[in-house]
Amino acid sequence: MKKVAFITLGCKVNQYETNSMIQKFIQKGYEIIEATEKADIYVVNTCTVTNMSDRKSRQMLRRVKEQNKEAIVVACGCYVQVAEEEVEKIQEIDLAVGNNEKKRIVEIIEKYEQEKNKINQIEDVMYQKEYVELGETTYTEKTRAVIKVQDGCDRFCSYCIIPYARGRVRSRKPENIIEEVEKIAQKGMKEVVITGIHIASYGKDFKEEYRLIDLLEEINQIKGIERIRLGSIEPLLITEEFIRRLVKLEKICHHFHLSLQSGCDETLARMNRRYTIKEFKEIVERLRNNYEDVMLTTDIIVGFPRRK
Repeated sequence: MKKVAFITLGCKVNQYETNSMIQKFIQKGYEIIEATEKADIYVVNTCTVTNMSDRKSRQMLRRVKEQNKEAIVVACGCYVQVAEEEVEKIQEIDLAVGNNEKKRIVEIIEKYEQEKNKINQIEDVMYQKEYVELGETTYTEKTRAVIKVQDGCDRFCSYCIIPYARGRVRSRKPENIIEEVEKIAQKGMKEVVITGIHIASYGKDFKEEYRLIDLLEEINQIKGIERIRLGSIEPLLITEEFIRRLVKLEKICHHFHLSLQSGCDETLARMNRRYTIKEFKEIVERLRNNYEDVMLTTDIIVGFPRRK
């Protein structure tokens, strides 16, 4: 039985996709081991949101090869997606797999083992118009299950590379999400984390009118699920109508991560964030007025450059 080890960098979306890949390997009879152990195959699910994450991705790819010189090293994820030329220069890598190709990870590796030719399987995600299903993803080592509901982002904030790594907004079909959550509940998991690249945009690419709040209302009805936690959300999602419907969902955790990024309107405009500090404050007050015990967290970017 061949042994496979995973290293996952970055966000909860990457964690979900790693869980999906692990599940595919298990179904094919592989043994999953810790990344610190000697494996036959190492899969590094990379991140590219900052220069530091790029560097860490490169370091991990080189480090795992040192653990077993004969191992197959697979680089996948966002850093691979946007830095194909850089990835090609890393001699320790045997396979480079883009975000859309993660669903075929086992097939790609087994083909490599037969042909022994270095392979780059990286499609341009900007042309992808529909959500790519990774198959049933009920595997998790955590006490809560991460549920990916959408991919891509159309916001194009001026500092952010993610739309180029993940493409445009593609929403997952609600029936597939509900089915996955139901199976997770049947396994005894009590909490799900709703995640995606830009979950506030969920449903905007559907022909019918169905958005994130509609999905949350359906998940709230699933027997066995006791807590629904939202991943990072765009502040502008929290409209009066959204909060009016959200407060009726007793399973929603009262923790909201609103990405502020800057406390300066001029900087926010340069960032292409599409809201003002006044609007952000109103959104925070909206949450506080509806949840006495609300917990709020945020992100701040410091040292953002001015235009010349």
